[in-house]
Parts: sequence; C-alpha cells; structure tokens
Amino acid sequence: MKLIARCAAAAAASLLLALPALAQTLTYLGQQIVPTSATFRGVPVGGLSSIDYVPATGHYLAICDDRSDRAPARYYELSLDLSKFRRSAAPGDAGVTWVNMTTILDLDGQPFGRNQVDPESLRLDAKRNLIYWANEGQRVSNAMQNPTVRRMSLEGKPAGEFPVPGYYNPSGSASGIAPGDMGIYNNLAFESIAITPDGKTLWTMSENGLAQDSLPTAVGRGSRARMLSFDLDSGKAGAEYIYDVGPVPFPPARQGDFATNGVPDMLALSAHEFIVIERAFAVGAQTPGVAALTKQPTSNTIKLYLIDTRGATDVSGWPSIKGREVVPVKRAMLLDLSSLKNDDGSVLALDNIEGISFGPMFNGKRTLILVSDNNFNPAQFTQFIAFTVE
Repeated sequence: MKLIARCAAAAAASLLLALPALAQTLTYLGQQIVPTSATFRGVPVGGLSSIDYVPATGHYLAICDDRSDRAPARYYELSLDLSKFRRSAAPGDAGVTWVNMTTILDLDGQPFGRNQVDPESLRLDAKRNLIYWANEGQRVSNAMQNPTVRRMSLEGKPAGEFPVPGYYNPSGSASGIAPGDMGIYNNLAFESIAITPDGKTLWTMSENGLAQDSLPTAVGRGSRARMLSFDLDSGKAGAEYIYDVGPVPFPPARQGDFATNGVPDMLALSAHEFIVIERAFAVGAQTPGVAALTKQPTSNTIKLYLIDTRGATDVSGWPSIKGREVVPVKRAMLLDLSSLKNDDGSVLALDNIEGISFGPMFNGKRTLILVSDNNFNPAQFTQFIAFTVE
C-alpha cells in the first residue's frame, strides 16, 4: 500500500473520468471466477462487496463484508489481467492475483470485534490520500447499529466519520414495519460509495427505503431508497434524493421464501450522473446458466441503470417523505446482464454482483469491472466481469 500512497497524488486527475452517460454502450469482454475455497495469508477470500481501480498502480481495492467473523474486518489489494478474461462458462481464475490485505480499525484504532461492523463499500480519494467506506449498520433485536460513512488511511487507521442524519438510524421494532419505526431496514442500508469526478462530493445510497418512507422491495413492489451526499472539503451532509428501486422481478420457488431487490453499489460519471447496480435474488427461482456453477437452486438478476439527479426533489432534512410530493431521480436501463452470453452460446451465470468500478484502458478502450460477493457460501463464487465502454 505504500506504493499507492506515493503515487496517489499523481493519479488524482485520472480517477473516474466522466463519460457522457447517455452515449455509453457496454460490450462483454469476459469473466474470471475465484473458487470460494481460496485463501490469502491463511484467511478465506470472499465477501467482496465493492471494487475500486487505482490507476497509479494498476491494482484494485476491494472491501470484504465479513463482520470480523472469519478474520478481522479488512480490505484487499489485487490485480486483474484482463487479457486472460474469457467469455466462457468456467474460465478459472487466471490473472487474478492477491497483493495485500489490510485490517480496518475502529475509532479507537483497534480491530473490530465480531459482529461490530458490516463493511460494504469503499472508494479511494487519491487527492486526499484517504479511503472512504460504508458500514451498513444493523436492525436486529437488541443489536441496533447505526449506518455510518467513514474515512480511513490506506493503512486502515480511522480518520473520521461523516454526519449521517439521525433519521437513518434504526429505532422501534426489529422488523421495521411496525407503526412509528424509523431508519434503515436490516441488511438494506449503505452498500455504496461514489466520488464525483471533480473530487468534491461523496455519495452513498440506502439499498432500499427507510422504514418511515416505504416498505422493502417485494414481488410487484419497489422501494424508495435515499441517495445521500457529503461535501468532501467540509464533511457536511448535502443534497439528498429519492431513487426508486424496482420490484423483485420474479417470485421465489416457494411462497414465503426469501426474495429481494436492492442497490449494492453505484459509480459516479459526473456531478449528477451515475451508473447504479440493482441486484435481485429469489430463492429457488432458477435462471439459465446458473445450474452449471451452483450446487443449489439460486437466482440472481443484475441490471445496470443510468440515473440523473437533475430535476429531482432535494429531500435533505426531511425525516420522512410519506405524504409529500417527491420527484425521484431519472432512471434508465443501461444493461440487463441476463442478456449476456459466452462464446459457446451459454447464458452468463451471475452471482451476487455488488461492486462496480472503471478499469484500465484495454485495446484502446475504457473498461468497466464488476465483482460479486460470494457470502462465503460454497454454492456461490467470487466473480469478476469485465466490459469495454464504447
């Protein structure tokens, strides 16, 4: 990580170069898959909930959402050789190299205790030589944890916290659906961090709505997530918008089984344009291609959306949007990954995609990289998918 620190300032101008959002076309370059049995320095590799490219080194940073269970909360540095990516159903993991692993420390400078944190996203701010990361928080009986957005050094040391408005903090029942409940739903809070290309603003988003705003997603029902910004110079909270998450697109195989749709990450294209991931899952709802790589019926639908905040209602300071007229951010489909096929005609099997980043130039074209969180589940896999950007 010392090399990153030395080179970061020189790379600042090249990070997250803005592209004209409405002119983008993504072409599937290939994928690589790391088996869930993989380890690095004796620690299981997995739970990758974000990815961020570092032009200064050509490497990537990826946070792990292990809640200090298998090992202390951490993030990885890795490299990807895109020339070895293949449009194949089982491409292997050639070109995926683990370089470093850094422990994330709590506000007292100590490793987080078990179940005391849920790291879900990170971005490197090369200009300020800081990493920003999101802690999702929890809404469970006797263990409410507020969602947070924090700064840390490249060595994982705490460097402060952004002031998340209090109406995000969970209170009331564990379900979040009882009268008077406030704040995040469990496992549906901050999973994204984006930095605008001008380096002025950080954005995060709740994966679904807040309890006082809307119900979580379900089949036939969307949810009204909140986008929240912070000024990176002052650290103060800024504009806040509503993003309408789509309904769960398919029912689980058995009525009552788990199904969800939500926003696990986003990428800033400009001060007001973003690419947003919507990741849906329903137990037992088999989709083509998944069976080849999984040991149990699962289904993931991954869609990328272009969004634009211009013209949306700024709801900052509103504890609730219920009963109020709100214009959400504009949202248009960029790509449904279910349409992607490998060279043999097979449908690309998708896992739990949770991270997005621009990558390096490849054959004269900019690239976009996605990564999946395998949940440390033997039936899942860590998947890197690469696209060229036309």
